[in-house]
Amino acid sequence: MGAHRRPRWSTTGGGRARAAATLTLAGAATATGLGGGTGHADPEPTPAQVEAKVDRLYREAEIATEKYNGAKEKADAAEQRLEKLRDQAARKEDRLNSAREALGSVAAAQYRSGGLDPALQLALSADPDRYLDGAALVERAGSRQTAAVGRVRKELREIERLRGAARVEVTSLTSRRAELKRHRETVTGKLDAARRLLSRLTAEERARIGHGTADRASRSSAGPRDSLPATAQAPSSRAAAALAYARQKLGSPYVWGATGPDAFDCSGLVQAAYRAAGVSLPRTTYAQIDAGRRVGRSELRPGDLVFFYSGISHVGIYAGNGQMIHAPNPSAPVRVAPVDQMPFAGATRVV
Repeated sequence: MGAHRRPRWSTTGGGRARAAATLTLAGAATATGLGGGTGHADPEPTPAQVEAKVDRLYREAEIATEKYNGAKEKADAAEQRLEKLRDQAARKEDRLNSAREALGSVAAAQYRSGGLDPALQLALSADPDRYLDGAALVERAGSRQTAAVGRVRKELREIERLRGAARVEVTSLTSRRAELKRHRETVTGKLDAARRLLSRLTAEERARIGHGTADRASRSSAGPRDSLPATAQAPSSRAAAALAYARQKLGSPYVWGATGPDAFDCSGLVQAAYRAAGVSLPRTTYAQIDAGRRVGRSELRPGDLVFFYSGISHVGIYAGNGQMIHAPNPSAPVRVAPVDQMPFAGATRVV
């Protein structure tokens, strides 16, 4: 029986088949843009598309900015509480050390007295009257000693309570700082993405869609400032003073997280304006809307705070005639704009 032999494949035919398959795959890769051939790249976005994307990124960054502002406010408060607790604990420790020193002096005096039985000391005393007076003094000293021990114990308990409260604040502060970091990264990421998009446009295109230096210069000129209504129409002298402050800051740059005096974000401008008028406001838009009496859009008067978007993520100061002063975004300074430029969410009269 002959040995079975492995069949031999034809190198010529197989080579042609493999070459054909390779060419077919290469052609498919070229057609689908996977190869190094003439694949089509994504078209460049139009200026209008860039504007829409940038505006969306700015809105998202502003939401994250207000969250950052709120977290920073809470972190600052936690840091102040922690510092106060540490100061209180230090003062308590000083009092504890003083009480311990007094207690140690009494103990040393008792040791030096030898601790003789009072009846024997009376019998041996050359001056019983003087001894009895001394015994009364010792008794009073014993009472003071008991009181001193009580003070030491009280100070120890109070110090331990303060240290426990400080540990809670440290935990809270650590959490707030981590939250700050997350919001900061979100804000900077959104703003970096917006800058990259805008860098793909020419200066003329950026100016035309309202994100360039030409637009910035025109909107911060004296014209809009002079056209604002008089602050005498404000409902109070403080509202008038806040609006006057905002007018002085027209043209100031937008910087997220800033509260002046040379740069602002939207809620930072509002807070700084009313701080200049002697009114303390919360830091964030979603807290500022509850800082006064709500008013309807038809009731607006100069100095009222106007809020926008469903998440209450933007705020301006109403200036009258349907206009407001606000800090819009990093591509535009503090400026005058129509109230109906953004989705209106509510208004508040602070004073």
